[in-house]
Amino acid sequence: MLDIEAEGSWDQLDNPRTLYQMLRNTAEAFPDRPAISYQLMSGPKDPAETLSWSEFHAKVCQAANLFRSLGIGENDVVALVLPNSMETAIATIGAAVAGIVNPINPLLDAEQIGAILRETNARVVVTLRAFPKTDIAQKTALAAAQAPNVKTVLEIDLNRYLSPPKSWIVPLIRPKVPGPRPADCRDFNKEIARQNKSLDFADSAGDRVAAYFHTGGTTGMPKVAQHRYDGLVYNGWIGHKLLFTEHDNVMCPLPLFHVFACHVILMAMIKSGAHVVFPTPAGYRGDGVFDNFWKLCERWKISFVITVPTAVSALMQRPVDADLSTVRNAFSGSAPMPLELFKRFESATNMKVIEGYGLTEATCLVSCNPPEGEKKVGSVGVPFPHTDVKIVKNTPNGPVECAADEVGEICISSPGVYAGHTYTEAEKNADLYYFDEYLRTGDLGRLDGDGYLWITGRAKDLIIRGGHNIDPAEIEEALMAHDAVAMAGAIGQPDAHSGELPCVYVELVEGAEATEADLAEICKTHVKERAALPKHIEILDELPKTAVGKVFKPDLRKRAITRVYDAALAEAGVAARVAEVIDDKKRGLVARLEATGDGADDAAVNGVLGAFTRPWEWKTD
Repeated sequence: MLDIEAEGSWDQLDNPRTLYQMLRNTAEAFPDRPAISYQLMSGPKDPAETLSWSEFHAKVCQAANLFRSLGIGENDVVALVLPNSMETAIATIGAAVAGIVNPINPLLDAEQIGAILRETNARVVVTLRAFPKTDIAQKTALAAAQAPNVKTVLEIDLNRYLSPPKSWIVPLIRPKVPGPRPADCRDFNKEIARQNKSLDFADSAGDRVAAYFHTGGTTGMPKVAQHRYDGLVYNGWIGHKLLFTEHDNVMCPLPLFHVFACHVILMAMIKSGAHVVFPTPAGYRGDGVFDNFWKLCERWKISFVITVPTAVSALMQRPVDADLSTVRNAFSGSAPMPLELFKRFESATNMKVIEGYGLTEATCLVSCNPPEGEKKVGSVGVPFPHTDVKIVKNTPNGPVECAADEVGEICISSPGVYAGHTYTEAEKNADLYYFDEYLRTGDLGRLDGDGYLWITGRAKDLIIRGGHNIDPAEIEEALMAHDAVAMAGAIGQPDAHSGELPCVYVELVEGAEATEADLAEICKTHVKERAALPKHIEILDELPKTAVGKVFKPDLRKRAITRVYDAALAEAGVAARVAEVIDDKKRGLVARLEATGDGADDAAVNGVLGAFTRPWEWKTD
């Protein structure tokens, strides 16, 4: 991939300077080719809607014109609280052309959504009209009431995707939305239909901030990252240069409120002219998506599958019951894929798995295993062209770049890094960069002698459950409010399906009494997000601590690895146990096993522990 850089520096390349230029170029080049397809239901014969590139361009222009008519300028924010739909893609690009788009995870609660609306000063909110089996409209109404800057709410009615008799029934069972409706509440589709199909205003003169993506939401005030056109175009350019052409059909059951689907995939579609399919509002979470997935790939003649390890794990529990002869590759991100799952997926589907690494703060893409050439399973590949990765350690004399295979903090410079301005709040950018331009990711890793990047741990304590970031502080703060709790330490324990699940260890006040069941009830009440509820709570006589009295989480992680791995081995009847967990300089935490009986060979252990991302080895001393 590095050979591509011989074409010149990023600034020297003849690339579009704005998102609209990128879209217009593709609409002119491939006007009649399919751009986006969407189906509300997951069945391989269910109705679907497809827009060509010329049709999608026209819809985006109409949406952008609508937002401008509502007072949205280049520095104003349009928030989207939406599941996937055709309108979600239209509104996302239209808002980024007219102003700044701010997609918000609709699974957050009303208070969290309201906090983000206030943080970004959103003026317009696009959301769902009340619809059965979803509370998005209700939560957004409560959130908008907490955000005084919101002047207009635009609603999308999913009922338009239904045909009679279902479409007749929805108005009769439509849920009620609490509280007074906003003063200016309109139907999104009716409003854009009134607009011209070409831009009524001049496109931006060049690079500017065009998107806000929140990085959390599990604690009171999430961080909001700023993304410029340069970063959006860069993600599109990478996808076009390395992966996609106008002849590809891409299956993407990931949410457009996340940078993976929005920047890595949608931007690459816009740059390359490839065709993307979004099945159901909830993507992989949608009813029947996993059961119908292979048949959907056959229906759409998919060439690329976009996935994450948790989805691959679920898919491997279903038979491959369709013709996958058109599918060449699966692009996987969000978390490392366990080796055994990697092998099983490639064997069952005949796809090549391309693993990548990215983060919201860098406008996503950083590295991937080369589509052609050597793949080092377990690594996250080599940095993309025009992305420079340094492994840095902090010393008394300041930051120093690490040698090959030396572990340090992963730091990134790329067109997606907005150096000095990563977050909307200036104070959150303090101490976020090394050498002025290299973003500190908080991830620990190393670059090997061949330039492959390996992630060995996290300097920050985030728990990553199936690619979803969970701040342990929310769990800890909830428990610390209990009179009996002296200290709490939340970490991610290994999980064969989700990569990590939240768990928490607790030290009680001397003489106080509480049970794990008591503490679980506290979490149910005070931990707002369901995904953050700890799956294991354990009371210890004393938590491990640093010299200054902070909870020492590496020891808790070792304890969790031992407990989870021992339980998995015992359940599978493999006569082995974890003797110790060591901190290896190259691989991070490694479980060292000892046999407890006959039959505990490499194959037996790999059959169990190969489903986890943390490595293991036999204890030899």
